[in-house]
Amino acid sequence: MFLRVPLSLVMLTLVAVEPARCDETTTRSDVVIYGGTSAAVIAGVQAKQMGKSVVIVSPDQHLGGLTSGGLGWTDTGNKSVIGGLAKDFYHRVYKHYQQPESWTAQTRQQYGNRAQGHRASDDDQATMWVFEPHVAEKIFEDLVAENDLKVIRDAWLDRENGVKTRDGRIVSITTLDGQTFAGSVFIDATYEGDLVAAANVDTTYGRESMSEYNEPLAGVQTGVLHHAHHFDVLSQRVDPYVVPGDPASGVIPLVSAEPPGAYGSGDKRVQAYCFRTCLTNFDPNRVPFPKPAGYDANEYEVLVRCFDAGWKNVFNKFDPIPNFKTDTNNHGPVSFDHIGMSYDYPEATYERRQEIIEEHRRYQQGLLYFIANDPRVPDDIQRRMQTWGLAKDEFTDNGNWPHQLYVREARRMIGEFVITQNHLQKRIPTPESVGMGSYAIDSHNVQRYITPEGYVQNEGDIGVSTNGPYEISRGCLLPKREQCENLVVPVCVSSTHMAFGSIRMEPVFMILGQSSATIAAMAIDGNKAVQDVGYAQLRERLLADGQILETPPGAGGHSVAKTVVHIQDVAGVTLDDVKAVLDGAWQMSRSSSVFCETGYRHDGNARESRATAEFAAELPESGWYEVRLGYPPNPNRSKRTAVQIHHADGVSNVVVDQTQPHGKGEAPFRLLGRYRFAKDDAAKVLVSNEGADGYVVIDAVNWRPVDGE
Repeated sequence: MFLRVPLSLVMLTLVAVEPARCDETTTRSDVVIYGGTSAAVIAGVQAKQMGKSVVIVSPDQHLGGLTSGGLGWTDTGNKSVIGGLAKDFYHRVYKHYQQPESWTAQTRQQYGNRAQGHRASDDDQATMWVFEPHVAEKIFEDLVAENDLKVIRDAWLDRENGVKTRDGRIVSITTLDGQTFAGSVFIDATYEGDLVAAANVDTTYGRESMSEYNEPLAGVQTGVLHHAHHFDVLSQRVDPYVVPGDPASGVIPLVSAEPPGAYGSGDKRVQAYCFRTCLTNFDPNRVPFPKPAGYDANEYEVLVRCFDAGWKNVFNKFDPIPNFKTDTNNHGPVSFDHIGMSYDYPEATYERRQEIIEEHRRYQQGLLYFIANDPRVPDDIQRRMQTWGLAKDEFTDNGNWPHQLYVREARRMIGEFVITQNHLQKRIPTPESVGMGSYAIDSHNVQRYITPEGYVQNEGDIGVSTNGPYEISRGCLLPKREQCENLVVPVCVSSTHMAFGSIRMEPVFMILGQSSATIAAMAIDGNKAVQDVGYAQLRERLLADGQILETPPGAGGHSVAKTVVHIQDVAGVTLDDVKAVLDGAWQMSRSSSVFCETGYRHDGNARESRATAEFAAELPESGWYEVRLGYPPNPNRSKRTAVQIHHADGVSNVVVDQTQPHGKGEAPFRLLGRYRFAKDDAAKVLVSNEGADGYVVIDAVNWRPVDGE
């Protein structure tokens, strides 16, 4: 939900006190879309192009949700499964940045060809996946204008009395200012699922238990450390108490004293939210970080203790977008995610949600101000942070702060089909595909707690491969027939917390927005319930409109022959990439033909954003070992991949050319050398993209015992 301008805050306050005094007006449309997200706009375009009258009833002033709200470094996964109107959006981004006048602070050549698909030789298919927020918003507004879509802004659903139903169908919805919108089919395209809930369709939020859907990583995941967002990346433990070592002194801010819950159990906690801030270090466009009202430097004591423990990676997710700007995301044990402060957001009142939004803004602005100004911050970090600020030409009506809080998950519908981790990872088939996802299953941390040993730890961060692109079932978009026959849901889809961790990406919401509108239009044409739209006809129309419904050949899915190397079949001690301690924006892939286990990772060719992977193994005996790095070679790889090997005689630095093929019979491994290791000391291999000149790729590290030197 957008951070509101003062006029809207006044409106919300007045509505809470007395009934709306506006004269009631009724608008009749074939399709009524509630929401202002990217999915809402794309659904409106599709419905209009299928000949239907459409109204978008948006609580937001600015269209596009997170896509125009700061998330310019798109979480794409496998780009080959993004088709239809979603792909057209990114094609429009490409066309925008082909214009010289779009480069106001740097040239296209200076920025390079980051995150682009087909090049100019295939210009009608060319795409670009990174962009400035105002560019995304203009594209959405262009789509509205080109398709003559009617958009009602700042219109908030009356969640208590505003949904009128009859015989299992929504008849109309009414907003807090008294406007009524009647329609044949309704689409809830909000992040919160407010229309779904107000229509008395079953919803849930939080985390299912491990046993509910037999998902291996569901529920509370204490002790599971998948990413660099835990305190174990530090050189020493972080004490949670005001007086270190003294529980009686109380707990420092941003740490919960509540027990985390039993491993694998379900709960009603949701993953952390943040703002995706657009920052710049280009002085003519830089606004110094403001000191927010209510700022308290003591709130960030846990971050000070991280600095004292040697943490330095503040800037690892300052992802570069055009014109010397960033899409800045959470990174590390303490960062921009306001962990534990979003639990009641999914079902909260508008007023309570506004309080949560303001609290996230205060926390995150305060964190930026703290790092740039507090004397307890290490000098090198502080000097660098002082070169950054808010982008003057973004979010100009909101103090250069994003309009949209990153609501990573809120409600999820419990619909005709519930998609789970097992469907995404192809353990169970998925019927009736209406679109595809491919991004890793990604949940940010859910809580920051105190371990039984008495130190601070984060919990809930999940980052596991889906083993290639996966299909999303039509039933994920539809309520159970007995609950509603004319509602389609492209955002708060019927899925578990685990599955939603991948589905929740903005390109997928656009894909599902188009498919939802197609279902709606076909239901109207056939005068039938949305559940009765024939899949064969639906599939035919989706394919005709460019949607991708199964993995294309060569796109890294199961339709392409793969040679999977299993760790247990490799001589010696081998660690897969899922066992590595990762720092930076590593992305999962299965595009190559030979790899270990479920896939491998690459750094996205993000040379300005440092990424490291540490493989640490306990070897069974002291002695000499050959060390091998597993990765799939390709001409786009780095010729200067830096590898550090920590062994009994010190540290050896090796530079690996990852463009070169492996020796015969060696795939997917490359021999790095022979080294002596001691049994009692962890054998470590550190891979870094520092100084790289292409994609840095990691799959596994192998230690193979050999005789003598």
